[in-house]
Amino acid sequence: MGERNFYQPLTREDQITVVIYRAGIFLSTLIVCLLAVLAAKAVFGSGLQDYPFFVSRFGISAILLLLYFSVGLSVFFIHLYVGKFHRILKKIYYAAVFCLAILFVIGDGNPAVPIMASQPLATLLLLPISLCLGFVTAKEAFCFQLIEGYILAVLMPACIFFYSVGALPQRGAAAGLLLITSMLVLFMFRKVFMPLHYDIGDKSAYQP
Repeated sequence: MGERNFYQPLTREDQITVVIYRAGIFLSTLIVCLLAVLAAKAVFGSGLQDYPFFVSRFGISAILLLLYFSVGLSVFFIHLYVGKFHRILKKIYYAAVFCLAILFVIGDGNPAVPIMASQPLATLLLLPISLCLGFVTAKEAFCFQLIEGYILAVLMPACIFFYSVGALPQRGAAAGLLLITSMLVLFMFRKVFMPLHYDIGDKSAYQP
C-alpha cells in the first residue's frame, strides 16, 4: 500500500477493491459537503425552512446512514501492510455504528435532536466515525505526502470534542465544518485520481 512503484500486475480483485475504497472517500466528501452547506445555512443564513427534506427525520437519518456507509467502504477496503492496524480500524468502525444506534435511540429516531441540543454532549458519539475517516486521511498523508490528510485527522475529532463540551459555539462549529470540507475536497481530488497500483504496493510486504 502507498507505493508509487509498480511491483506486480493488478488482479481484477485489486482493481475492484481500490475503486471501492476510493468511492468511499468520494462519497464521504460529498456527504460532508452537504452537511457543511446545511450547517452554514442554519447558522449563518436564513435557516433551513426551505429544505424540508433535509431537516426531516428521514432526511437526517438518510444522510447519516450514507455517511457511515461511505466511510465503511473505505474502512473495509483500505489496503494496509500491517493487518493489526486494519483490525483496529474495523473495531473503531463497529464502535461508530454502535454509537450511531445510540443517537437514534436517544433522539427518538431523529439523530439530529441530540446533536443540535443546547448542551450537545451526545455529539461525542460522532467521535468514532471521525476517527475512522481521520485514519484514512492520515494513512494517505503518510503514504503520499497529502499534508491536509494529517490536518483533517486532528481537526475532525477536535471540532466534535470541543463542540460537544461547549468550548466551541455553533457558529465556530459551522465554520470548522466548512474548513474541514474545503480540505476534504482537496484531499479527495488529490487521492481519487492516482493510478490504481499506488494503493496496492508490494503484496509480498503485507502482514496478516
